[in-house]
Amino acid sequence: MSDEKKEQTSPEEEATAETPAGKESGEAKTEKAPETEAKEEKKAEGKKAASGEKEHKKEEAKKDGKKAETKKAGPSPEEQIKEANDKYLRLLAEYDNFRKRSSKERDNMYGDIKADTVTKFLPVYDNLVRALDMSTEDEAYRKGVEMIMTQFDETLTKLGVTEIESVGKKFDPNLHNAVMHVDDDTKGENEIVEVFQKGFKLGDKVIRFAMVKVAN
Repeated sequence: MSDEKKEQTSPEEEATAETPAGKESGEAKTEKAPETEAKEEKKAEGKKAASGEKEHKKEEAKKDGKKAETKKAGPSPEEQIKEANDKYLRLLAEYDNFRKRSSKERDNMYGDIKADTVTKFLPVYDNLVRALDMSTEDEAYRKGVEMIMTQFDETLTKLGVTEIESVGKKFDPNLHNAVMHVDDDTKGENEIVEVFQKGFKLGDKVIRFAMVKVAN
């Protein structure tokens, strides 16, 4: 019986016993409150930062989307006109160069063909010259050769072929071919005194050198 009495306690004692412990726990809760607030503030800041990053990413994504749309849309009408104009100018310049080059090549080809053709007729010219140099009593024959020679000269002139001047001129290696030399005090140095075969030019191009005799 005595033991049971000792174990039993009154409600007031229990309240008295619990009161200090309750105070300690309350003080502990009061001490922990600032730490909790700091943690909550950090969490809130973290959430704000995360939300800010999300917003930034969204804005970047929008910008990228606009750029992609701009790329897909292609160049503006002004840029297209400028590009087309540049292409047209380049094409026009290329065509002009091609036209000039083709014209020059055609002229050169025509000149070469004409020079080659005239050169093949020059032996006939040489024979006519020899025929006129021969003495003959047949005046009709001589007159006929002279008429042919005159017509030949006129044809060469119409084709732009000219005779290279030789006798009395100074020897020019670009125009003459010296096959004989002679000493003559009455003549100047390198003066042409005789022509063995006439030379001709087509424009500025020599189609046959004059074969000559040079003095001194």
